[in-house]
Amino acid sequence: MAVSEQSLLAALSCVQDPHAGHDFVSTHALRNLQIQGGDVAFDVELGYPAKSLLPELRRQLVAAAKGVAGVGNVSVNISTRVIAHAVQRGVPLLPQVRNIVAVASGKGGVGKSTTAANLALALAAEGASVGVLDADIYGPSQPMMLGIDRRPDSADGKTMEPLENYGLQVMSIGFLVDQDQAMIWRGPMATQALEQLLRQTRWRDLDYLIVDMPPGTGDIQLTLSQRVPMTGAVIVTTPQDIALLDAKKGIRMFEKVGVPILGIVENMAAHICSHCGHLEHIFGADGGKKMAADYGIDYLGALPLDIRIRLQADSGRPTVVADPDGEVARIYKKMARDMALKIARQAKDFSHKFPTISISQET
Repeated sequence: MAVSEQSLLAALSCVQDPHAGHDFVSTHALRNLQIQGGDVAFDVELGYPAKSLLPELRRQLVAAAKGVAGVGNVSVNISTRVIAHAVQRGVPLLPQVRNIVAVASGKGGVGKSTTAANLALALAAEGASVGVLDADIYGPSQPMMLGIDRRPDSADGKTMEPLENYGLQVMSIGFLVDQDQAMIWRGPMATQALEQLLRQTRWRDLDYLIVDMPPGTGDIQLTLSQRVPMTGAVIVTTPQDIALLDAKKGIRMFEKVGVPILGIVENMAAHICSHCGHLEHIFGADGGKKMAADYGIDYLGALPLDIRIRLQADSGRPTVVADPDGEVARIYKKMARDMALKIARQAKDFSHKFPTISISQET
């Protein structure tokens, strides 16, 4: 019996992208369909990294195809292709970096750096090429969190090679100064140093560069938001009112400079007792979720106030690395996938496709 392509596509259209909520046929993500007798082969291309979901997705696609009369062997190739998306008007993209994501907070002490490190590791665990720029000049924490204690190399004396650990490319001012040295710099000097770190690092083929922003909404943060080509920003807050007030300022700052908010992460949402497992909302309940609803922003999820998250980050092995199959790592990975999906749905960057036009006057 000949396999009907129409019946096959109809069956495959019943399988939905677990995050996007749509099928792969109508969105043209299913490609190169080949039918030879009873053998069927096709490709599926995702626009965001989702390595942990692929086995189940492949199983569903194979099962759907085999439900069609006459189908025997089914070969499915699932791949991910992350492309560059639009940034602020007039800000050129960075070579070798497709998307830059700022992880920011209106105030310090809400776990922004821990969240940035784990989101970066989660994206890498899901199959993306990821870098981290520690933009906190006055209090760089990524070197400790990511377990890196050495200085970057420079082959030409002008650019620096990013340091690597856990599959991430990393750059921080903390690699260039002594750990106990205070950076007594005014805003313009700090901003210039950050731009040099960003642009003079030889990033290599990154799908995402996660920027751990300094806390607050002052001159440094505003200047970075205007000059760095950002695909979007993630706001980290705790549920308490005082943190939410400052988080709202962060949202307004990014809106003013044309950087989309990819979502809100509610950190320290509930304390879990390490002895009895009792759950208590020390800083209030669902403040971040309510703020996301009020502002029409995606709520990426909530993380517990768990001593293991702090201990793992302080030891240089953040949760996604230290306990990759644990519940908290699962939350980080879902946040990362949702964030990446939000990016994939944004407008694409076409600047590299436009020709350079030169006008000359003939004499």
